[in-house]
Amino acid sequence: MKLGIINSAFGQAGVDTATGLKHIAKIGFDSVDIFTEAMTLSKKEKLLIARTCAKENLPIISLVVVATGLIDFNDPVRAFHVARCKKFVDLAAEFGAKNILLVLGEYIWQREVIPPAVQWQWAVETCREIGDYAAKKNVDIALELEPFRLSLLNNIDEMVRFVNDCKHPRVRANIDVSHLVLSDSSPLDLKKLKGKAIHVHISDCDGKVHGDLPPGRGIVKFEPYLQAIKELKIDGVVSIELEYSPDPKRIVEWVTEAYTQTDRLMQMVGLRG
Repeated sequence: MKLGIINSAFGQAGVDTATGLKHIAKIGFDSVDIFTEAMTLSKKEKLLIARTCAKENLPIISLVVVATGLIDFNDPVRAFHVARCKKFVDLAAEFGAKNILLVLGEYIWQREVIPPAVQWQWAVETCREIGDYAAKKNVDIALELEPFRLSLLNNIDEMVRFVNDCKHPRVRANIDVSHLVLSDSSPLDLKKLKGKAIHVHISDCDGKVHGDLPPGRGIVKFEPYLQAIKELKIDGVVSIELEYSPDPKRIVEWVTEAYTQTDRLMQMVGLRG
C-alpha cells in the first residue's frame, strides 16, 4: 500500500494550501487526501490544488466529507446533504481521486424518541443514493468508523452490518487504526472487513480519547493491526490523520515525525509498496 496524509494537518496549523502540499511531497508521501468544502471551493483554489499536486507528483486519493445531516429526521436536511455529498463526488472525479471519505452522524436524543432503526434506514437510503451517483463517476464511498458511544458506525460489527445492508458495490469501509483501539476492536476483528474495506487511516491515541497523534506518541500497538490490514489485501492507501499540532510553528517536524514512524511500521510488516 502507499503512504499518504490528509492535508488538514497543515491547514489547521495556518499553512496555506499550496505550501502544505509542497511540504507533503518534500517529506516523501506517495499521495494526499484533501480536506475542503466542495460546496464553496472557488475555481481558483480548485485549480491551485490540482496544479500543485500535479507539479509535485502527488496523486489525490480521497476527499474527506463530514455529513451528519444524512441521518437527520428532517427530509430537506437529508436531501441537502445528499446533494452536498454529490458535489464531493464531482470534485473527487475532477481530481482523479478514488473515493470520498464519508463520516456519518450520531443517533440523536440518546437513541430515544426516534427509533434507532429508522435513523439507520435513513443512512442506508442516503448512502445508496450517493453510491448510485458515485458509480457514474467511478468514485467509491469509504465510510469512517467513529468510536463514540452514539455514532451510527462505532464498531466493526456495525460497519459490517451497514455495508451489508447497503448492498452497494460503491459503499465500502475505511479502517482507522486508532478508532479501532478506542472502540475495543482487536486486530482479529479486521477479518470481518475482508472485501469490504478500501481505505485506511492511521494515527495514535492515549487509549481513552480521540487523539490523532503521530504513531509512537500514544499507546497503540500498530504492528498487529497493520499485519491484519496487509492480510486484507486492500488496493489502497494508508493515510496519516493528524489533528491540531501542539506547536503549530513546528508543524513540519510534527508531520515528518508521523511520516517516519508510519513508514517504519509499514516496512516492518511489508505493507508499504
